[in-house]
Amino acid sequence: MKDCRITLTKYFEAEPTSLVAGIRIKHLYKVKRIQQKIPPLEVDNMLSTFNLLEKRDTFSESLTGGMKRKLSIIIALLGSPKVVILDEPSSGMDPVSRRATWDVLQQFKHKRTILLTSHYMDEADILGDRIAIMVKGTLQCCGSSIFLKKIYGLSPFDHS
Repeated sequence: MKDCRITLTKYFEAEPTSLVAGIRIKHLYKVKRIQQKIPPLEVDNMLSTFNLLEKRDTFSESLTGGMKRKLSIIIALLGSPKVVILDEPSSGMDPVSRRATWDVLQQFKHKRTILLTSHYMDEADILGDRIAIMVKGTLQCCGSSIFLKKIYGLSPFDHS
């Protein structure tokens, strides 16, 4: 268990005084690279994967909400932690960025455990191998997407 690295990222767009505000993106990576010996190429690959390579020297406080979300996901995934916890990973993103982020998370979930929270049923359906539904802090049900659809309905988009 001593080799298990866990990364937690939370939604920080609404916090203008967050720890990353005013710090250049490249410095965030330098800090994490020192702590976890992350190769510079991995940083560039992650920036490129999330279409943020051209924003490398941009102050994070000037990024859009969706870009901040991408940045938080990149920081969480850097160093290949075995467990990643993401709070509302695609919140604040436009539909195209949301889908692209889901595609990236689909690729990365095979190498690690990703636990995420979401209000988007389509996000849970696409990304979740197991989905737990909570209401007012109480677990109501848990299962695969197919299992939950069989019990509660065919699709989150089925409005009949």
